[in-house]
Amino acid sequence: MYEEIKNQAHDAFVQLIDAAKLKKNSIIVLGCSTSEISGGRMGTQSNLDIAKALYSGFYDTLCQKGMYLAAQCCEHLNRALVIERELAEKLNLQPVNAVPQPKAGGSSATVAYSLMKDPVLVEHIKADAGIDIGGTLIGMHLKETAVPLWLPTKKIGNAFVSSARTRAKYIGGERAVYNPELL
Repeated sequence: MYEEIKNQAHDAFVQLIDAAKLKKNSIIVLGCSTSEISGGRMGTQSNLDIAKALYSGFYDTLCQKGMYLAAQCCEHLNRALVIERELAEKLNLQPVNAVPQPKAGGSSATVAYSLMKDPVLVEHIKADAGIDIGGTLIGMHLKETAVPLWLPTKKIGNAFVSSARTRAKYIGGERAVYNPELL
């Protein structure tokens, strides 16, 4: 089961990176319910081993590509995000004082906190793309114009996967000419 989760996570993140045309310094928000992955109801079966398997499938790839992860905590920490302090400073985001735990923040955020070099929690971010595993509602952490993506990987474990990228807003109406690099 853990190997399957690892492989599904790897596939989903590679598909997202390709479909969203993400580049170095891109921010990817992850919302994840390990309870949903294991077949339970969100918030009922937090599982560190599932979270570790999940992260073993994608985290090194993000680091190698120079991308940032923003791991969303559960509602008990008001959906705060675990990010590297370096990113918080770069974006001038004020850290908040909490350390995620499996039952207060969630197993996914707990594992993210343990893997990052210098993790902090922040309340808000505007990510370039995101993956939502199990219906955790990541939209509040994406840039304003989110575009749904339909990846070939539809599930990780028993949890449904949805994803989105963002794009620059279209302005100017029918006479405007748009930059394809920002679409």
